[in-house]
Amino acid sequence: MALQVCGLTMNSTRRELKAHGTVDFPCAGYSKLYTDRADDVVFWHWHDEMEIMYVRTGRLLVRVPQKTYLLNEGEAVVVNTDVLHYAAADPLCRLDSLVFSPTLITGSDRSVYAQKYILPLTSCSAFDGYVLRRETDGPALQAFVRAFDALANDTPGFEFAVRDGLSKLCFALYQQLKPRFGGDTGAGQNDFRMHEMLSFVQENYARDITLTDIAGAAGVSERECLRCFQRSIQTSPMQYFLKYRIMRGAALLLEHPSSTISEVAISCGFNSPSNFTKMFRRFYHCTPRAYRSAARDRDGQTAGQIG
Repeated sequence: MALQVCGLTMNSTRRELKAHGTVDFPCAGYSKLYTDRADDVVFWHWHDEMEIMYVRTGRLLVRVPQKTYLLNEGEAVVVNTDVLHYAAADPLCRLDSLVFSPTLITGSDRSVYAQKYILPLTSCSAFDGYVLRRETDGPALQAFVRAFDALANDTPGFEFAVRDGLSKLCFALYQQLKPRFGGDTGAGQNDFRMHEMLSFVQENYARDITLTDIAGAAGVSERECLRCFQRSIQTSPMQYFLKYRIMRGAALLLEHPSSTISEVAISCGFNSPSNFTKMFRRFYHCTPRAYRSAARDRDGQTAGQIG
């Protein structure tokens, strides 16, 4: 089974829409070399599947709400279903990942695998992200590598190898986290509020929304809104709003190469091209025009290498 192409396709709430694997084999593998460029991060998003991110080479910074992990070569992090997460190279990283539905292991929600092991694991409020270190989690890491390599190399019967490796890894997680099952960290309400507020920002990024508007989307005060964002993603609501606006502008520059800078600026809610350029330079350290040109050059080099 070939590896899938990296890239996020999300709806307005940052829930990823891209299908990972197929209906009959709900697992997909990805491998990509990431840099520390501003446009080469895995921005905040979530999906229904679990994800395992393994650092083949280099170092990777991974964030989930209220936690930050720095992974070295040969280490991995497991992200639970529906958990916001973000990743960036530090400064370079070859990242291998498997994104899979728990049903790949359980078969159905009524099986013993689901009821006894996987559902208690995915429902554990203490399990948002879990780091696998070389010194303490060697067998689980080896299980991942065998599963990933079998899928990447299309080894005959790779489906069995992938399911076996992920089952062993999830059982290792189950054993580690079982003492914390049933606990309530209070994160559920915060996560719900964040999903509501992020949804509002994504749907209204082209409008001049305010902190009051964002807080109102979750029915909380402005002070609680600020606390939620700081707890979850360590930034302010308005800074996130501006960053998302600029990222949408960067995406539109490449998706619509015939559009002018002014047209892209207006579509992202900026009242003037000069203001768009000023904010763009702050985040990407170059002008929109230079960003578009550099992306075009990179694509040309890649096409030449493939040819």
